[in-house]
Amino acid sequence: TESAVVRMHPSGAVSVFAGTHSHGQGHATSFAQIAADALGVALADVDVVEGDTSNTPFGHGTYGSRSTPVGGMAVYTACQRIIEKGTAIAAHLLHTSIDDVSFKGGIFTDAATGERRSIKDVTLASYNRGLPDGIEQGMEATAFFDPPNFTWPFGTHICEVEVDTHTGVTKILRYVAVDDCGNIINPMLVEGQIHGGVLQGVAQALLEEVQYSEEDGQRLGGTFLDYLVPTINEMVPTEVYHTVTPTPTNSLGVKGVGEAGTIASSVAVINAICDALEPLGVRHVEMPASPQRLWHLIHDGMPAALR
Repeated sequence: TESAVVRMHPSGAVSVFAGTHSHGQGHATSFAQIAADALGVALADVDVVEGDTSNTPFGHGTYGSRSTPVGGMAVYTACQRIIEKGTAIAAHLLHTSIDDVSFKGGIFTDAATGERRSIKDVTLASYNRGLPDGIEQGMEATAFFDPPNFTWPFGTHICEVEVDTHTGVTKILRYVAVDDCGNIINPMLVEGQIHGGVLQGVAQALLEEVQYSEEDGQRLGGTFLDYLVPTINEMVPTEVYHTVTPTPTNSLGVKGVGEAGTIASSVAVINAICDALEPLGVRHVEMPASPQRLWHLIHDGMPAALR
């Protein structure tokens, strides 16, 4: 489960307090988009707060590509509760029944007369006296979302590599990622996560390794000069494409995408290397496929006449 609190202020501004925590995924943008779209307000009017235990609700944090399908749904559900309360207040202001009031694009409309009230007007009224019986002042809602099942993102990544048989160095010539994360809230955020995830997986496949001395167990890669973390210089020219299959497990139809790049890329790279070296008798490559490791595999499998 995940939780969120959504509060509309008398000015019409919106505060979203989320139990998740962003460390680069862009929740301040995607959660604000969810709230702005649901409530019909401007994106600039929405402020997202995460990670402050003094004013955010209980949350389980960020892992397992869960933030949007679970945390985002908590935000969406809280917004729907605000709209439900706003409908009752709008019906009171419009002197009509709740059943005759509809909400769309930030506007409450009386179906019988066509008279309208904006959500900002209704919010301002909610902080004043004279509300319907049983309705408390203010426009704030807390929601917990308990997903009925996991979401199932899927896709295909294809990697083309070139291995220099003289040095064992691998060069990635082309990388294509096709992923399905359901409905996409923000294409730029999704593409950024795919790019970052692919690079992380490529690093696992080609660079990163924890080594220890066989003599005394001392770790050999004690600095980032020894333990090779990828930089922008190693960034793979990734082509990103999408299919869209909305999930039935939440109303937004969204799935997780944060780990899609890391799950697929290391396997795609190693499979490509194995395919390139198959004519030389190489059937299996351990990660990381460092130049030294590949050079030994190549020269152990290569006929003497070709060495």
